[in-house]
Amino acid sequence: MLVPNFITVLAICAGMTGIRLAFENRFELAVMMVLIAAFLDGIDGRVARLLKAQSKFGVQMDSLADIINFGVAPPLVLYVFLLDQARSLGWIAALVYAIAAALRLARFNVAADNPATEPWQSKFFVGVPAPAGALLVLLPIYLGFLGVAPSQPMALIASLYTMLIGFLLISRLPVFSGKGLGFRVRRDLATPIILLAMVYVALLMSFTWETLTLSAVAYLISLPIGSRYWARNYGPKAREKSKAEVLSDGGADGAGSSGPEAGKPGMDDEPDAPDDKDAQR
Repeated sequence: MLVPNFITVLAICAGMTGIRLAFENRFELAVMMVLIAAFLDGIDGRVARLLKAQSKFGVQMDSLADIINFGVAPPLVLYVFLLDQARSLGWIAALVYAIAAALRLARFNVAADNPATEPWQSKFFVGVPAPAGALLVLLPIYLGFLGVAPSQPMALIASLYTMLIGFLLISRLPVFSGKGLGFRVRRDLATPIILLAMVYVALLMSFTWETLTLSAVAYLISLPIGSRYWARNYGPKAREKSKAEVLSDGGADGAGSSGPEAGKPGMDDEPDAPDDKDAQR
């Protein structure tokens, strides 16, 4: 049980070190530390399940680490790099993002106690997860490394962008998680998928900031696509269509109701937004 908790502690060390490196104006290393913290956060839970070492202590430890690594470190690094040129607005943006990350993690902890789930919740997050939020909020730094000079107009735009990412964290936007793809891969696709993964890693190592910029932009583009897919397959219209099919099947079988309420929508037909009870971190 010590192994996954040790990985979580390493993630905290990486996040805190990223803040220190930012204050020392070593921004490339600072961003790399935040990304390493995100990587360690992604594997600690999987290691715990692999070793059958899950515990409530580990869950709480991981959640508290996330507020440092994804709620505090990214906006502080961004503030030292650029947002300070926007003065008070830049600091407000950093605060908004940090508070939004804390609210999201609190929502996740509450949702973990509720076992009720919907079919779509195995495929979608509710709102942007915190690690992805950290990747997105650092986009102005990636652009700075690519030659976009830090300036006050750029700082003002970055401040608004930072607050936007904060609101996406706590939003009820359905975000495609990729979990619905499952773990089984057709044999004829295994080799191409491995090759694509290796190409991405090679690009990340050789063209780090270009690859991270494209990854962040691609993730932002995927948000409305995932939301539209959710609405088409699991949204209010999809539920109404499913209920209409059930009612029509019941009428065709002669099992439908013949009372005054026959053919009327059910009492629970009111459209529900994606429930945050199973929102992922």
